[in-house]
Amino acid sequence: MYRNEESVNTKLQRIAERASRDKHVQFSSLFHLMNKELLLECFTQLRENAASGIDNITKVKYASELDANLTDLIERLHKMAYRPKPVLRVYIPKPGSHKQRPLGIPALEDKLVQAGLVKILQRVYEQDFINDSYGFRPKRGCHDALRALSHTVEGQPIHYIVEADIKGFFDNVDQDQLMAFINHRIADKRVLRYIKRFLKAGIQEDGEHKASEKGVPQGGTISPLLANIYLHYTLDLWFEKRVKSSCYGYSRIIRYADDYVACFQQAADAKRFMEEMEQRLQKFHLEVAPEKTKLLEFGVFAQLKAKARGERAETFDFLGFTHYCSRSKYGTRFRMKRKTASKRFTAKLAAYKEWLRANRILPTAEILEKTVQKLRGHIAYYGVTDNSKSLSCFIYEVRKLLFKWLNRRGKRGCYNWEKFLKLLSLFPLPTPRIVVNLLSF
Repeated sequence: MYRNEESVNTKLQRIAERASRDKHVQFSSLFHLMNKELLLECFTQLRENAASGIDNITKVKYASELDANLTDLIERLHKMAYRPKPVLRVYIPKPGSHKQRPLGIPALEDKLVQAGLVKILQRVYEQDFINDSYGFRPKRGCHDALRALSHTVEGQPIHYIVEADIKGFFDNVDQDQLMAFINHRIADKRVLRYIKRFLKAGIQEDGEHKASEKGVPQGGTISPLLANIYLHYTLDLWFEKRVKSSCYGYSRIIRYADDYVACFQQAADAKRFMEEMEQRLQKFHLEVAPEKTKLLEFGVFAQLKAKARGERAETFDFLGFTHYCSRSKYGTRFRMKRKTASKRFTAKLAAYKEWLRANRILPTAEILEKTVQKLRGHIAYYGVTDNSKSLSCFIYEVRKLLFKWLNRRGKRGCYNWEKFLKLLSLFPLPTPRIVVNLLSF
């Protein structure tokens, strides 16, 4: 880059500023930003141990001739000679179930190109997305969505919750409709053509190529952004502009990818939303998952009514937590509390048990070190306000599994409880603790 030449990030920032100023402008000159500087940045951000797609090219292998590879890739991109490869579909065990979960692995250069497109498109769409969309966005995450939910339920007159989940969302996105949505903001023909090529690249499974006429590329870096664009127009804007304006009381939607909850003050508003939501989604070839979608009375009045009946108020699940009605420490005000959802708790334990079974030949020290790492990761996500009991139970169950499996290793096993505790003194398991404050006050 010449001294007086702007960096890609500076140009991207100018695009973001323009997109923020003018919500109707179409960007017709973006693809020139797909240069070596941008793709090199994308390459450095690839995971070192990421699985390879159908090209069998790893990051280490591509890096051996990185400059030549990037130069060649850029030349093909700008000649429109670049063709995305089918996504390699593999299956991995689903924790806590006998079912298997499909996983898509793109080719290495497809990961690079998709990452470059995401960096460009994000600068436009981050100015458009509503504040209550939290999934797969910069500087946002699950804990932010949960905190927003706490602020809403505890700080606003909320009496009804609609818990919703879209059935097979990523597999059922209408590609033509998605391209129409993207056209509202993007007019660069090369960007549009490459997005369409990724959508149509298909899947390779057991050596057989399968066309992809609907849905977004599985495992692709660009998939979450495309999903957010689709739901921005399908759900978010509709809620902000139509649903809210027709409500008699307070309302708010909080969405993380295809998982969302809608909060309402009035029962009539919540019921109408349930009915109209199904119609709205059907219009764009989507449907809710009935077993994960419900309307419930929730909040301070729901708690009082349930208590009068000698019952507990209904609960709902969101982002791996069960949310329930409670009171503050001294009982002076209503609190919405949360604990690890039972299905998630069971699945996480099952995954750890499966890992122990598959890795029982490892040295004891390595098993313990990796167990500590896994528990730290668990605490980093589930160590939220009010969830101490679930954390303690999880670590207790992990300790029992660890003791059991260490004693299944023949001569290397044979730990009584006293020896096991001595071993844990050398490799202490993390103490359950709250690391994320979700209090609304």
